[in-house]
Amino acid sequence: QVQLVESGGGLVQAGGSLSLACAASGTIFGFSNYNMAWYRQAPGKQRELVAGISSLGRTTYADSVKGRFTISRDNAKNTVYLQMNSLKPEDTAVYYCNAAFGGIRDSWGQGTQVTVSS
Repeated sequence: QVQLVESGGGLVQAGGSLSLACAASGTIFGFSNYNMAWYRQAPGKQRELVAGISSLGRTTYADSVKGRFTISRDNAKNTVYLQMNSLKPEDTAVYYCNAAFGGIRDSWGQGTQVTVSS
């Protein structure tokens, strides 16, 4: 079982920036072999994929955040990051870190609240 701990959430004004981090432990197959992702869930809405980064470093982004958010990983630190720029009120949500390896059940962090004021 992979343990994931998110940090960096908080309050920010529209147009501002925020950086999230997700520290992983218990990655028995090696952190670098896991696909990592950030999801978010706003009140009354379904959880959605925000950004993902594969074990090979390939990235994917939701259309709503392209050009504003950047996902990255530091395998030496077992950490994945999400740099969020030009934040909008609609980015307000609980952001969750996700780790996946092959057919093993995904692991999730506890979530961190991001609130963007207008």
